[in-house]
Amino acid sequence: MLIEIKVPALAESVPDATLLDWAKQVGERVERGENLIDLETDKVTLEIAVPESGVVKELCKQPGDVVLTDDVLAIIDTEAVATSVGDSATANRDSAPAALAAGAAAPENSGVEQIGPAARKLIEEHALNAASITGTGKGGRVTKADVQAHLEQGNKPPQNESIAEVVPVEGSRLGADGTRVEERVPMTRLRRRTADRLLTAQRESALLTTFNEVNMQPVMDLRTRFKGEFEERYGVRLGFMSFFVKAAVESLKQFPIINASVDDNDIIYHGYFDVGVAVGSDRGLVVPILRDVDRLPFSDVERRIRDFGERARDGKLTIDELVGGTFTISNGGVYGSLVSTPIVNPPQSAILGMHKIQERPVAENGSVVIRPMMYLALSYDHRIIDGREAVQFLDYIRRTLEDPARMLLAI
Repeated sequence: MLIEIKVPALAESVPDATLLDWAKQVGERVERGENLIDLETDKVTLEIAVPESGVVKELCKQPGDVVLTDDVLAIIDTEAVATSVGDSATANRDSAPAALAAGAAAPENSGVEQIGPAARKLIEEHALNAASITGTGKGGRVTKADVQAHLEQGNKPPQNESIAEVVPVEGSRLGADGTRVEERVPMTRLRRRTADRLLTAQRESALLTTFNEVNMQPVMDLRTRFKGEFEERYGVRLGFMSFFVKAAVESLKQFPIINASVDDNDIIYHGYFDVGVAVGSDRGLVVPILRDVDRLPFSDVERRIRDFGERARDGKLTIDELVGGTFTISNGGVYGSLVSTPIVNPPQSAILGMHKIQERPVAENGSVVIRPMMYLALSYDHRIIDGREAVQFLDYIRRTLEDPARMLLAI
C-alpha cells in the first residue's frame, strides 16, 4: 500500500514552509512515528512523522524547497522491504568516515552547499566549526544527525585536526595564519519574518511609548506568603508573570480600545482576551498565546507559561499556539533590561514591557524608603489609542499590582 506524506495544514498567517534535511533516503525503511523531515516556517519547525511503517519509495521534494499545505513530500510503501538501494546508501554512509580518515579526496563541491539547512542551523546555534564535523550523507554531506552526534561527543575535534583554527584575540576572530575571519550565514525564516513584521509595524503604525513604575513589594510579599502552599497544591511555582497577565486583563476590561485592532478603516473590538507572552529561544523570540486568559486561574496561567517556555526551547510549539492574540506582554527584565520600548506586534495595537526589578529610593508618606521597583512600558498605536487612554491603562496596571486584592474584587 502506498501512502502519501503531505504537508500538514498551515495556519492562515503561515503561507508556506521550507524543507530541511531528509532523515531517510529512497529505499530505506522507516518506522511508524519516526521523523521523516522537518519543515521550517516563519514561526516554528514542524516534524513530519510517518503514519505507518514501510520503505521510502519516493522523495518528491528536495531540501531547501518551499512547500504549501497538502503538497506531497514523499511516498511510503508499507508492503515493501528495504532494497539494495537503501542498503548501499547505508553502506556509503558507514564507509564515508573511514574513507575520509584514510585520506580519500573530498568532493570538489565540499563547501557550504555540502551542509544541509537543518545541520547549518544547528551549527550556527552552537557556534561550531563546520570543518570539524564529518559528513555521513551522500557525497560527504553534513546532516542534522551528524551535528547532533558531534555535540553528543562533547564537541571534541579529532586527534589529527588542529585544535584551534579560529582563535579569539582581544575581541577579534583570527585564522591560524593570523588573518581576520568573516562568516556570512543566511537568516533563518523566523529571523527574517521577525524583521519584516517589526519594519511593517514601524512603517504602518503610529507608535508611541508611555512609561510608569510599580512598587513590586506587595506582589513579592504575596508570593513569599503563599508560594510554598501554591506549589504544593498546583505543582507549579508562583511567578511574577501570572500577576502581570491578570493585571493586564483587568486593565483591558476597563480600556477595551487597548484590546482592539485596526482593519483598514475599521476598528475591531475583541470581546475576548488572548494574551501573547514573549518567550526567548535559540531560534529567536516567539510569542505563544494564552487563550481566554480571563477564565484561567493563576495556576493554569503559570503552568501554561512554563510549558510554552520548555517547548519553545525544544522547538515543539505548534503554529496554532503562535497565531492570533489581542495583546502581548514581553519581559525584558529576565535578561537584565532596566527600561526599553517594545514594538507592537501587528495587528495588535499595544504591548506591555516588563523590566528588571531594582531596589531604588522612593518617597513614601513624606519619607525616603527603599523599594523593589520596576519600570513598565506600554507601546501603542496612536491611530486608535489616545495618550490619555494609554497612560490610564498603564496606571491601572500599576495600581492593581501595588494592591493585588483589586484582581480578586475586579475594581
